[in-house]
Amino acid sequence: MREVDLRRIDLNLLVALEALLDEKSVTRAAHRLGMSQPAASRALGRLRALFSDALLVDGPGGYVLSSRAEEVRPVLRRILAGLGELLEANSFDPATATGRIRLLMPDLQAAALTPHLLARLAREAPSLDLDIVAPGTNGIEALEHGVADAMVALLDEAPAGIQRRGLYDEELVTLMRAHHPALAGKLTLDRFLALEHIVVSVTGVGPAPVDEVLARMGRTRRVKLRVPNFFAAVEIAARSDLIMTLPSSLARAAANMRRFVSLPPPLDLGSFTMSLAWHARQQDAPRHIWLRRAIVSAAKDMSSAIDVGS
Repeated sequence: MREVDLRRIDLNLLVALEALLDEKSVTRAAHRLGMSQPAASRALGRLRALFSDALLVDGPGGYVLSSRAEEVRPVLRRILAGLGELLEANSFDPATATGRIRLLMPDLQAAALTPHLLARLAREAPSLDLDIVAPGTNGIEALEHGVADAMVALLDEAPAGIQRRGLYDEELVTLMRAHHPALAGKLTLDRFLALEHIVVSVTGVGPAPVDEVLARMGRTRRVKLRVPNFFAAVEIAARSDLIMTLPSSLARAAANMRRFVSLPPPLDLGSFTMSLAWHARQQDAPRHIWLRRAIVSAAKDMSSAIDVGS
């Protein structure tokens, strides 16, 4: 095995490597690192020499990771996370902290929770920046590999190594535009099913919770439209007779726009709990303890705002 002389390695190159592998673009990595594009190109050149590998290779539409880069990436995440905890020691001052926080959060929850989290960051950690990323199908894997700091999601259970706690409870409500013809009478189940519906679905496939409940009742509704995010659904619903059934925190926020009316759905959809999840290695890190408290406090702020507006 080749012995590596760590004295000749600039640890800043590892930070640059993380950005390059994440972004798969020299230009985007440079922006993330706060350096010029030529400087990022030089860093890539030094890294290629250090690893004796191209690391980023040409692919359809841009760079892709080499096989060596794919092997290095999870190890690099663990090393940088460990270095951060080492240098952080036992203290963390959010008032002077800098850097970025990366949270995995679905679009619906991000729209409701993020404004309250940003307000808390502005008060407590004004120099920290925030990245919100959709968890997709690999949210747990992202936590395991250190790609994200934490995740807000609907989690019934978590694998070994992943910690979680309940964050806030949600129920589903039905939203329609103000002056919708259906507001002329009571929203019965038959009238609900006779209307055309919008479903917010990241994947665009699979039944929504409403449809699962209806299937157990032997009933169906017409999903006229599926869209990938809440903002598209809101704008379409505001200009049509399509209706939506979505989490109450988000529906009330939309109703506050005065373009919508929020109603209880005419069937029992129950409630669900959104959870905050993180990797066990972050459990006792001062920075992460503060982050978890900030997210929990933001969720409480959100719930308080909903109660006041109800």
